[in-house]
Formats: sequence, structure tokens, C-alpha cells
Amino acid sequence: MLTKAPHLFDEATRVTAGDSRWQGRTSDDYWAFVGPFGGATAATILRALMEHPQAAGNPLALTVNYCAPIAQGDFDLDVRLVKANRSTQHWSVELTQAGSDVATLATAVFAERRPSWSHQLAPFPQTKPFEQTLPYAKIAAAWVKQYDFRFVEGEPNVGGGGSNTAPANAFSKLWIADRIPRKIDALSLVAMSDAFFARIFHARREIVPFGTVSLTTYFHADADDLAKEDITCVFGVADAKIFHKSYGDQNGELWSPEGRLLATTTQIGYFKA
Repeated sequence: MLTKAPHLFDEATRVTAGDSRWQGRTSDDYWAFVGPFGGATAATILRALMEHPQAAGNPLALTVNYCAPIAQGDFDLDVRLVKANRSTQHWSVELTQAGSDVATLATAVFAERRPSWSHQLAPFPQTKPFEQTLPYAKIAAAWVKQYDFRFVEGEPNVGGGGSNTAPANAFSKLWIADRIPRKIDALSLVAMSDAFFARIFHARREIVPFGTVSLTTYFHADADDLAKEDITCVFGVADAKIFHKSYGDQNGELWSPEGRLLATTTQIGYFKA
């Protein structure tokens, strides 16, 4: 059942407009091991763009580069409309704290999506329904507790790996929902695109130091599409292609329960192993 009280996710990604900059604040509820959950940071940036008085259209693409650690507390968002035309807007956002150097640098594209020919080539992955899949035991990070992860395939086994064992498969299929149900929108899609556990955890069968360096999310549904879907969970597919010299890639898909591809994502992350 959807709660009528402000959702923790909306509280965590809340922004306020200033004279020349927007302000946000990190949330202990969406804290990772050494900093805020990258998906929450990306969603906060996207919220500032969506609520900007000059914004037009719907999010089409968002790239977030995590340049430096974000400390607990307040931060500023310097939001700038770089270029706009009849169909698209191109934005840049810089996140800083206490006048320091840029900690996060983002670019975004908003688009006026008009009716056109439509064809989805990708087939919906085979899966069991959300209700028939068991919740995954939590990893000890605050942000993980805010989600309901239900693995259909590729559940991480982080208890018996390391350098002396052969690498495991990095592929996963799973349902993702907010622990307290919340309707899926563009903000939740961008956060959930970073909610896949690091593929290095799967491949190594252990939790190693890891951090997202760059995350890009492409949106394939606009606000009207998502309103028609009227869903509180998505089905996710995630995999990796390479881990090499401290960096590894990760790619993912987010689907509606009815088989509509809502978003695709790719990222590069740092690891120490």
C-alpha cells in the first residue's frame, strides 16, 4: 500500500531553489559504505532539473560523474541550461560543498517526446512474478535497506570467494522495489539504475572496495508512459564485460512487469582487489 506521508526517497532527494544555486542534503537513510548512495545523488540532481522553471520535456539521458567523495551534510547544485532547441534541452550540473572543488559533475538531456513509430526489439527476460520471488537478505549498508531486492537469477554469494577461487558469473536478474512502496517515476528509475550490486561483488564472491566513477541512464518512457504503467516495482537485468586494472564496467536494463523496457544504463566503476 502506498503511504500518504512523505516518502524517505523524496525526503532524501529534496532540493530547494536559491538565488543562483539549488541546495540539497545527504541522507543517512541512503548512505553507502563511505558516502551517499550514488543513485540518490543522481536522483537529487535530476529532481533539481525537473523542478527547474526552464525545464521542458522529459528526461532522455543523464550522465553523472562522481569526481570526489561527498561528505555528510549540505551541498550546492549549480544548474545551467547549456543549449535548447525545439526538441531537446542540454543541461550541466555541478555539485559542490562549502565552496570546495566540484564533487559531482552531471550532464542531462531533456526531450519533447512526440508520437512516432514505435518498436521494441528487446524481448522481456523470462522471470517469476515479484510476489513469487523471495526477498534478498540485506547487505550492511543503509541504502540497501530502503529497497526490496528479489533475485530470480544471479544472487550474490559474498561469503566464499577471493583471489583463490575462479571468478563467478556477473549476470543477475532481479526485481527491485522501494521497501515502502512508491510509484515508479523518472527519479526512481535513475536511482534504481545504480541499485544493482557492483558486478565485482558477484565475480569475486566477496565485497571489495568499490565506487561508481561514471553512470549514464537512458530513459525510454516519459511521465505519461510511467503514469499508464502505474507500477511500484521494476525487473532488472545486469551484467559486466570486463574488469581490468582497477576498473570494471556494468550494464543494466529496467523493465515494467508487463514487459516494457523503461530504462537502460551503463557505468564504469573503480575497485580494489
